[in-house]
Amino acid sequence: MNRVATFGNYQSALLDLMKAQTRAADAQERVSTQKNATDLTGFGRQSETLTALKGAQSRIQGFIDTSKAVSARLTTQDLAMTQIGDGIAGLREAVGNVLATDSAGSLMLEMEGHFQSIRGGLTMRHHGGYLFSGASTATSPVTAANLAELAAAPDVPSVFVNDTLKTASRVAEGTTLETGFLADELGSEVFEILRDIQTYHAGVNGPLTGKVTEAQKTFLTAQLARLEQAATGVIDKTARTGSIANQVESVTRGHEAQLASLDELVSNRTDADMAVAITDLQLSQVAIQASAQVISQLRQVSLLNYLR
Repeated sequence: MNRVATFGNYQSALLDLMKAQTRAADAQERVSTQKNATDLTGFGRQSETLTALKGAQSRIQGFIDTSKAVSARLTTQDLAMTQIGDGIAGLREAVGNVLATDSAGSLMLEMEGHFQSIRGGLTMRHHGGYLFSGASTATSPVTAANLAELAAAPDVPSVFVNDTLKTASRVAEGTTLETGFLADELGSEVFEILRDIQTYHAGVNGPLTGKVTEAQKTFLTAQLARLEQAATGVIDKTARTGSIANQVESVTRGHEAQLASLDELVSNRTDADMAVAITDLQLSQVAIQASAQVISQLRQVSLLNYLR
């Protein structure tokens, strides 16, 4: 003979209701978060794999962030070096015009203007720091403010106060690129020429104004050849900057491809199947309603009613 107890019926119905509510909460969480779980505990045995994948994602994202910062710096560096190159080109044009016309009327004014342009490129900033100061990014790498101060300095190296540490960036595992240049290696050669011209202008063979003498033409011809060599040096360094920028861009594309692949692997393990989640939610809601109806009906089939 089997006994049927009111308490047992209620307990069974309540357990069914609680299970249905738990399934509904789980399904609702999957629908709202679009994930199978919100922490590693919910992924069980896959948690170790997910931890490794997340670590790889963070590492590659760090390289991507570094590469983007390096690319931005290289863009500014290219602008600065282009400005220096344009300044040297202006100097060559000014000297060439003097030799072509035998007149140096405004030569020194043009020299001063191009010096300021070159100095501006050498002292250009990026994110608040001087590009070509090495590690001393808070200190301007050039102390001479004009041609007179340049000529008054003991020598050209004394007007450069940058240190010797070039900027280097780790853009990938085992790949560190030296991306920076120093002000003295960019500007020393042209500053030597400008200092010599300013000294010559202020010396016994000057000034370089009006009609030029044969001695002055000979001097300026020699300076023009030196300026061509200085221009070549800056162009080479600008080309190196472009080459480094292309290399960084290539590395970044590779990292982005790796990150996309890792994102897909993680997504396959963590993203919820929305069709299944919505179906589970609907079924659990039906189960809750059914359990609630059973509990409501149990109120009317209590054994106490029969004992009366």
